[in-house]
Order: sequence, then structure tokens, then C-alpha cells
Amino acid sequence: MVTSLREHWRHYVIEAAALGAFMAVVGIVAVALAKLPDPARSFMTAHAMLHRLIFGTAMGLTAIAIVYSPWGRTSGAHINPAVTLTYFLLDKMGFYDALFYVAAQFLGATIVFAAVARLLEPAIAQPEIHYVVTQPGMFGPFVALGAEFAIAFVMMTAILHLSNSSRFARYTGLCAGALVAAYITFEAPLSGMSLNPARTFASAFAAGDPTALWIYFIAPPAGMLTAALVYVYARGARSVRCAKLNHPATGECIFRCGYRQSQEQRYA
Repeated sequence: MVTSLREHWRHYVIEAAALGAFMAVVGIVAVALAKLPDPARSFMTAHAMLHRLIFGTAMGLTAIAIVYSPWGRTSGAHINPAVTLTYFLLDKMGFYDALFYVAAQFLGATIVFAAVARLLEPAIAQPEIHYVVTQPGMFGPFVALGAEFAIAFVMMTAILHLSNSSRFARYTGLCAGALVAAYITFEAPLSGMSLNPARTFASAFAAGDPTALWIYFIAPPAGMLTAALVYVYARGARSVRCAKLNHPATGECIFRCGYRQSQEQRYA
């Protein structure tokens, strides 16, 4: 444990900062949309899907920026405990690296969002925003559970197929960001679109509202782990090269990485 902290602390800090930055954008964009001049705000209220499309596009672009940033290339841009747990169970991460990644993600998301929420109060506390809490939609908690499982399954399936393809690996972050945007636009009415236990916990903590928190702790990891099992069954465990969504050709990699070996064999 001490060795992992000493050698890899920078990666943990990056995961905390990256998810914290994502959560800061969540709060800022939500409040900015609510503070539009009255004609535009009224139009958004009347056209909820357009509101979700704009919000989703902002969050998708934020996710893409993180994946392709120097931060993302260093830590792997998990920014999600469900992603980290999946790669740990795929044997691409050591136990302590996975533990500290998850702890950093929760801490970074919670601390940064709490600070941003305090700065944006009382606007972010208004009922139409409510600290951007993710909660089940009109069809109830079990539909939300199924919807969260499904979007997590599709996300991890896309990540594994793209990131482990020599031809398409460079597009992994673009696909992940596009899925985030699409999920917020179309799936949010069912579950609030979490996909991320740390993201949901940060909002719930700031709002003091843990409603149905169990859904978002169970469904995203379960969906991603199921996708990983399906992928490994079809392709084999050796086909999972690394735990990075965006793997540079050079630089440090703290994971059980087969990416460089495959590159060396490709160009030998």
C-alpha cells in the first residue's frame, strides 16, 4: 500500500481532479441554463429534450476533453468507480491502485462539487436544479435500475471493443463522450442518468438527499462488469490490453499493460 501511494500518488490526484472538474462543469452548466434570459428559459422549459441535449452536449464534450487531456493520458481517465472496478476484476489493476482510484474519485467529486455548490447557492438549490441530483424518473426505481444497468453495459462494451482495437482505439474517448451526451438527452427521464456512483454521491451529499442512492451504487458497476464478462467470453481475457481509455505510445503506465507489447510486435 505504501509503495503504491509513493509511486502512483500523482495518478490518484489526477483522478480526483479530473472527476472534480467534471462535477464542477455539471453544476456550472446546470445553473447557467437555469439563468438564461426569460424567453430562452421559458423555451427550454417547454422543450425539455432540447434542454437535456444542450446539457448533455456540454457534459459529453467535457468527458472527451478529459480523456484526451494530459491528465487522461496519464491516469487512464476512468473518472468512475464502476470503470475502475471493472478493470480491477479484469486483472488490469493492482488492488491498492484500484482502491486509491475509487477513493480519489469519490473524494474529488464530493469535495469539488460541494465547493462549487456553495458558490452557486441559492441558484443550484432551486427545485428545478436541486444540486443536479440523479433520481429515478416517472416509472420508478426498478425501471431506473434497469436503465442504469443498460447504459453502463453499452458504455463498457463500447470502451472495451474500441480501446482494444488497433484501428479504432483513438476514438474511444469520442465514443464515450457521445454516449454521455446521448444518455443525458434520451435516458435521463428514466434514471436521471448517473452511470457513475461517485457522481451521484457528490450531488446527493451536497443536497443532503440520498434518495434511491442504492440504485446508482449497484446498477453501473453491475452493467459494466456484465459487459466485461461478455467481452472476455467472446474475445478472451488476453484481448484486454490495458486499463487506459486513451493510451499514448510513450510515457508511464501503472497498469498491467499489454498495449506496448502489441505495438512492438506490430512494428517489429
